[in-house]
Amino acid sequence: MSNGGPSSQTILVVGGGISGVSAAIEAAEAGQEVILLESTATLGGRVAQLNRYFPKLCHPTCGLEINYSRMKKARNLKVYTLTTVENVTGERGNYTVTVKTQPRYVNANCTACGDCAQATEAKVPNPFNYAMDEISAAYLPHEMAFPMRYVVDGSVIGTPEADKIKGACKYDAVDLDEREGSFDVTVGAIVWATGWQPYDPAKLTSYRFDSSPDIITNVEMERMASHDGPTGGKIVRLSDGAEAKKVALVQCAGSRDHNHLPYCSRVCCLASMKHAAYVRERYADANVDIYYIDIRAHDKLDTFYQRIKNDPQVNFVKSKPASIVVNDEGRPCVKGENTLTRELYEEPYDLIVLATGMEPAVGAPPVSLTQDDYGFIVPDEGEEDSGMISCGVASGPLDVSMSVQSATAAALKAIQAVKGAA
Repeated sequence: MSNGGPSSQTILVVGGGISGVSAAIEAAEAGQEVILLESTATLGGRVAQLNRYFPKLCHPTCGLEINYSRMKKARNLKVYTLTTVENVTGERGNYTVTVKTQPRYVNANCTACGDCAQATEAKVPNPFNYAMDEISAAYLPHEMAFPMRYVVDGSVIGTPEADKIKGACKYDAVDLDEREGSFDVTVGAIVWATGWQPYDPAKLTSYRFDSSPDIITNVEMERMASHDGPTGGKIVRLSDGAEAKKVALVQCAGSRDHNHLPYCSRVCCLASMKHAAYVRERYADANVDIYYIDIRAHDKLDTFYQRIKNDPQVNFVKSKPASIVVNDEGRPCVKGENTLTRELYEEPYDLIVLATGMEPAVGAPPVSLTQDDYGFIVPDEGEEDSGMISCGVASGPLDVSMSVQSATAAALKAIQAVKGAA
């Protein structure tokens, strides 16, 4: 209860990925006032960066477009992008939350016409493609961006390029004087949907991620396979652009390893099988080797595993590779021991994909939250009526469908929290 004072019925959702979007929509459609905060320039999170979902291999547009349409109809839902939580004080029913906003340098007048991007020659690393390519310093985050509004990169502010960008806009949408800001909101419950980040492959020193451009991660593979990715959907060797027809997928790259991530990230096995499907769809004569400790394809997803396993050009190698080296020809090679046959191998590939795991992205939260040994936000024992709720991968490794289920549950808990505090 809130010390006898008035209780807020507003729910704050922190994080605009699939979990945060789902939680916000469900709570708003149930009649609650909802505020949704996202730290980047657009909603969708990691799901928007996927090429396809498993097991049906449909595009993320399938789920995100429906949610965005629902959001536009929810008048009791306010969305703030480029916004983070700085501080939280108070208790269930009466939290005061200080939020910080970053400048977009583009206001709501933007029609996404793209004239600003055409006006500048300045380029910046493309965050949507994990910096695998570059984009204009005035850019639309991606083709499914919500809001559908351009961003001006802060690196050009104060330069002649910024003036070119502003001069090209016919709608007075470019605001080069925009600055950081902050404001306070009063809410009754907070849903933490802060998502995840890929484990840093540079920490896997034996896999020598930085030794060859033809060693990439699973999230980079998603972008490479996408039609709007850095290679236009072509699966190639980044070293020379040649078709990658011999591909290694290395499971548990850092996961289930007490030197890195001690836990299983749940989705990596199936994601790699999806990557095998990408390669085989692209090249009929391609061969894919999947190096695994053991395969975890839970529930109905076992059917997807059996489909990939039955492909004669996909080979499952039971092994935790010891190292990756680059041979005299410049090709990366996977080295190790097959734990079934006891044979040693050193196999060269066109492309090696490391299935790195998921780490919670919340970092050091701006308020005291209960986190497990790995940094995931978990409920305190006995605090059934807490106003602090986590969902999606902020609460532990989950796939997309599980994240949406978790978000729906979090919305219900948040509604119960604000109603109980009234």
